Amino acid sequence: MNSIIIYGSQYGSTRRYAEKLSELTSIPAVSFKESPHISGQDTIIYMGGLYAGGVLGLSKTLRSISPQEIRRLFIVTVGLSDPSKPETTENVHKSLQKQLSSELFQHAKLFHLRGAMDYGELHLGHRTAMALLYQSLRRMPSEKWTEEDRALMDTYGKQVDFVDFEALEPVIRELNKESI
Repeated sequence: MNSIIIYGSQYGSTRRYAEKLSELTSIPAVSFKESPHISGQDTIIYMGGLYAGGVLGLSKTLRSISPQEIRRLFIVTVGLSDPSKPETTENVHKSLQKQLSSELFQHAKLFHLRGAMDYGELHLGHRTAMALLYQSLRRMPSEKWTEEDRALMDTYGKQVDFVDFEALEPVIRELNKESI
């Protein structure tokens, strides 16, 4: 069976998860920027960092794929918000629905993981955008913050790392379950 892990990672958290999943499953992992043609793959695991409401590289990678071309599609998002909170999952699903056709969204198995953030490593544009968002949120009552807002306010200006390779277990279980 042909399988591939494709990842979109700006600062490294998603790449770390993709490399670990590759190590655990023996499925090759490649950045979406270097991804080969994905037609002909039975299983595609797309792992992408959440940035400004979208999943990095997802649209570009899957734009020419229809559900009929692949047997299994896994989408694994990586962000700062806690995926155990229903609001986080709901917001990520809304974002994915904007990036995917309804057919692909219905076809995909979805997983959400926590990543890392080091404000000192952010590019100037990202650092500026985060500062503007932080200032905007400071003027808003905290009761109106979303889970994503709370995560930003809790981690702003800090170096945090929530990467947890054990969180890959549900992905691996689902991969194994479907290959039986």
